[in-house]
Amino acid sequence: MSANPYESERLLAEYLLFHYGKADEILPAEAPPGMKEALDFAVRTTRHFSPGQVARTLDLGCAVGRSTYELSRDSSEVLGIDYSHSFIQAAAALAGGPLNYQRHDEANLRTVLEARVPQDLPIGAVSFETGDATSLRADLGDFHRVHAANLLCRLFNPAVLLKRLPSLLRPGGELVLATPCTWLGEFTPPENWPVGSTLDWLQDELAHDFELLKVTDEPFLIRETARKFQWTSSMVTLWRRK
Repeated sequence: MSANPYESERLLAEYLLFHYGKADEILPAEAPPGMKEALDFAVRTTRHFSPGQVARTLDLGCAVGRSTYELSRDSSEVLGIDYSHSFIQAAAALAGGPLNYQRHDEANLRTVLEARVPQDLPIGAVSFETGDATSLRADLGDFHRVHAANLLCRLFNPAVLLKRLPSLLRPGGELVLATPCTWLGEFTPPENWPVGSTLDWLQDELAHDFELLKVTDEPFLIRETARKFQWTSSMVTLWRRK
């Protein structure tokens, strides 16, 4: 693999806006309903777990941390891990207060915005570290919940993570996997892509250790400039560790 493509100021700003931006900071003035429904993706994916409090939660591919902070609503301890050093630095810095960044509008035009963690979240329950989801440290322990949103199809060999997942979840624990299934050779070599559909592949890989509880879709929207947006639909699956 080449150098980490997520280590850039442009992408850091895009993801801070994606995770923490307000509707009027992201959307054009006359936004169609589909764009509005795609906001707050990093919050919506965390709500697919069953209700109730748990002790430990792992957020893999946490980016700049909004989902990690959201998971602290129902977890005494949450660990967020991402491959990008700059993303993790920003996520951790937000525990200390708001973080300024520049939204790209057009050409050389920029707007300074402020990312902020919602005040009602137990920030002290959250920690972050840089790591590779396919080479996680051996002493992570196990968790009651594992959340991995839009991660699988950005890994060099995602099957390695799937094989590690049973050891990360306690019996009865829940796993939320969200993926837009946008398999690209620049991230994952074609020989490591699913042979058939991504859902069939997940069922084949996980069925021995997990029960599939739900399959649904969640749209998401990434603003690149004032006139360019990425609208994508992510497949969200909920699993329970046998």
